[in-house]
Amino acid sequence: MAVQFYNTLSQQAEEFSPARDNTVRMYTCGPTVYDFAHIGNFRTFTFVDLLRKWLRASGFHLDHVMNITDVDDKIIRNAAAHRKTLEEYTAIYTRAFLEDCDKLRLERPEHLVPATSHINDMVEAIERLGAADHTYKSDGSVYFRISSFAGYGKLSHNDFSGNIAGARVDVDSYDKADARDFALWKAPKEGERFWDTPIGPGRPGWHIECSVMAIKYLGETLDIHAGGVDLIFPHHENEIAQSESLTGKPFARFWLHAEFLLVEGQKMSKSLGNYFTLRDVLDRGYKPETVRYLLASVPYRKSLNFTFDGLKSAETAIERLRNFKLRLESDRFPEGATEAVTRRTAQACRAFTDGMNADLNTAEALGAIFEYIRDANSAMDSGGFGAGDVPGALELLALFDRVFAVIEPTAATGQVSDEEVEARIAERTAAKKARDFARADDVRKQLLDQGIILEDTKAGVRWKRK
Repeated sequence: MAVQFYNTLSQQAEEFSPARDNTVRMYTCGPTVYDFAHIGNFRTFTFVDLLRKWLRASGFHLDHVMNITDVDDKIIRNAAAHRKTLEEYTAIYTRAFLEDCDKLRLERPEHLVPATSHINDMVEAIERLGAADHTYKSDGSVYFRISSFAGYGKLSHNDFSGNIAGARVDVDSYDKADARDFALWKAPKEGERFWDTPIGPGRPGWHIECSVMAIKYLGETLDIHAGGVDLIFPHHENEIAQSESLTGKPFARFWLHAEFLLVEGQKMSKSLGNYFTLRDVLDRGYKPETVRYLLASVPYRKSLNFTFDGLKSAETAIERLRNFKLRLESDRFPEGATEAVTRRTAQACRAFTDGMNADLNTAEALGAIFEYIRDANSAMDSGGFGAGDVPGALELLALFDRVFAVIEPTAATGQVSDEEVEARIAERTAAKKARDFARADDVRKQLLDQGIILEDTKAGVRWKRK
């Protein structure tokens, strides 16, 4: 089956292909760098990474833009409280965000763009909107008049026709059920950082940032715009209004939104004590790939209940994957391939691919992999798995890990190298041949203390990292 995504705009699953030249032009909303990103944020960013990796595995090229919101109400407030400039303050949390992304094996987009690097582009867009009578000025700020855009509400599927009353809102985010004219340009309050521009002193509102940067890098119509479901209204709705008012063209063909993350069945909240950054979870001893697996294991359009029991299950699942790969690489199998295993490998590959093509149904894709591992292990145990079956099995695991990226262990600080492990194993083998069992046991214990587990098998010594 071809790649299909559920499109929030149409409320249907639709077959996906890029509009032109096999390149997916994609924009995703990035972090607002006022604090460390929490695991709910990383649920969305992990979904975006899976999306990137599956699009590439499906043969598409990527041109992906993600913004860094480095000026907004929270940033201004926090920077002032810490007596830092905006640049000093946001540099701390931008760096922390990118470090966390690297730990979770999230690919960098082709364009990672701070909002403050495009102030002039935003001012120009606001001037064009004004010339087309979509804006008005009030108290030094510039507002978008939503009554000037007939399609307002088409993404959130809300009918605002009866309550577009001209009320306005100048905060960067709001969750009201009614429609408000929103600030494109915000006049500075006393002591706030501002830019001097042809439309007056101030700084951009949150919504205009994404429209301007998406259009600048990707053109007037995107193939995919993605983010969390909390952004559908007002942020993405406002993006559509201002973008399509600028260009007269559809802003994005596909809109994909990831559902919320709960923690132990409850909404994450500092007051409940269940608010976790990635760093908090890693400080409890969990590996980044374990967190990534859990975040990826539930299809993105379903709520994910993040639990520490779930993390333990993720650890077990990753261990099964690693043990299977280790067995493929180190066991000795009969010569040749077996027809039954060849068929089963091809079937598992199709099932994995079909699951991912079905709107990134990661649960179905994971099920296909683990059912295959169970069947392949059974075939190995009964002598029905041949040396010729190994390449196909490894190829399937490689396809899986190009997307899920969890099999390779995270390197620990000061971790012993593969070459050193092999040298120590050779030393242990020599000690056993010399009947120096005390020395052999000592080498095993030293390696175990360094996180290396040895397993003596008929095929020789196998090893893996904890």
